[in-house]
Amino acid sequence: MKISNRRSSTGRRRMPAAVALGAVLALTVTACGDDGSGAAGDKGGEGSGKGKIVFWDNNGGVRTDIWKEIIADFEKANPDIKVEYVGIASTEYQSKVDTAIQGGGLPDVGGVGAAMLAGFAAQGALEPLDERLAKSSLNGKLNEDMVESLKAAGGGDDALYSIPTSANNGVLYYRTDLFKKAGLEDPTTWDAFYKAAEELTDTGKNEFGYTIRGGAGSIAQALDAMYGQSGITSFWDASGEKTTVNDAKNVAALEKYAALYKKVTPAADLNNDFTKMVAQWDSGTIGMLNHNLGSYQDHVKAFGTDKFRGIPQPIGPGGKRVQVSNPVDGLGVFKSSKNKEAAWKFIEFATSPEANSKFNESAGQVPAHTDAAKDAWISEAEPTRLAAEALSDGSTTIVQLPYYLPDWNTISKADNEPNFQKVLLGDMSAKEFLDTLAEQLNEAQAEWKQQNG
Repeated sequence: MKISNRRSSTGRRRMPAAVALGAVLALTVTACGDDGSGAAGDKGGEGSGKGKIVFWDNNGGVRTDIWKEIIADFEKANPDIKVEYVGIASTEYQSKVDTAIQGGGLPDVGGVGAAMLAGFAAQGALEPLDERLAKSSLNGKLNEDMVESLKAAGGGDDALYSIPTSANNGVLYYRTDLFKKAGLEDPTTWDAFYKAAEELTDTGKNEFGYTIRGGAGSIAQALDAMYGQSGITSFWDASGEKTTVNDAKNVAALEKYAALYKKVTPAADLNNDFTKMVAQWDSGTIGMLNHNLGSYQDHVKAFGTDKFRGIPQPIGPGGKRVQVSNPVDGLGVFKSSKNKEAAWKFIEFATSPEANSKFNESAGQVPAHTDAAKDAWISEAEPTRLAAEALSDGSTTIVQLPYYLPDWNTISKADNEPNFQKVLLGDMSAKEFLDTLAEQLNEAQAEWKQQNG
């Protein structure tokens, strides 16, 4: 499967976003991997299973401490392997990997979640892991839905390029103390959500009912709010060729959601990515926050467990909860690695029951290893428990996002995040925004279908 170089509807040639960052960034990432790892065209080698490997964390800063703890445990158990940790912010990860694919300097092993997997696989950068998993103690011990999700995200060749570490889920966090003081009911429905957002806002006192994500990562959150309100349950129409993102019900839902900006949210939200948004909520008097399970521990540190709750997304007017899929995260071996055996040993260790449980307890996410998923901390972490129940009790329909499209991450980030900011500012209509997004998605879907028969 080749990487797309078609002309988009905007008249320019689509390419990996990182190429435009130039030689300076290329030199930066190359320096990170100067131990012999190469570009995507380099087939690498098995190596001795000893020596040094380089690991790129796709959520550096946020998950640095827990990864360093797991790496220390791994090196103690494998004294003949040294792991060099490189933490890269989630907002920069795709760009740095894409640049290294073009110019060299890929690590041995790194975070490879569903949202980025197809783009990396399409460029031939990842090592298939099916045979390694079949011979591993992990075989039969990983959550089957997570494994299948990563296979489906691979771009159509049914190969497994990433071993799942965790699953996330959208969560509506709200300040129970503020709700109680205002006499508001829990925001379990969209009507209750909008009512609370308005009633908890007092701009003169710098108090807001909600914080909206306007910076990096804003599109998935906006899609979640759209489909949650519209009740539309499929990303594609019956033909599988046209997306539903610009359906009239979704347009109306986005108009209502975007109108919250500056009316019941801080003005700073326009540029906030998830770290700034979470920090703002944890330090202020904002009533509600949409994020995912990953920020639960941050909120516990800020408020304890008695001043907030994290619940599944609100129920729509039809009594049904609709959410967009949250990508499964995982670890992959880059094909150019000269020490694939040691890289695989690291993945096996990191996804073993003890390490996988430790990682996900820190992250507040659902473990991929089935034994780790039985640990007591899950029942004690309410958002994780409620998310697991919502996904298994029939109350929730998941709209599957097209992670299998090599262009998905570029379309949903670099191409449209600036446009979503225009919607928040009132410089672009919700319909124009969604029509543009739909045109790009339909073109990418048509090309994917043509390439995959």
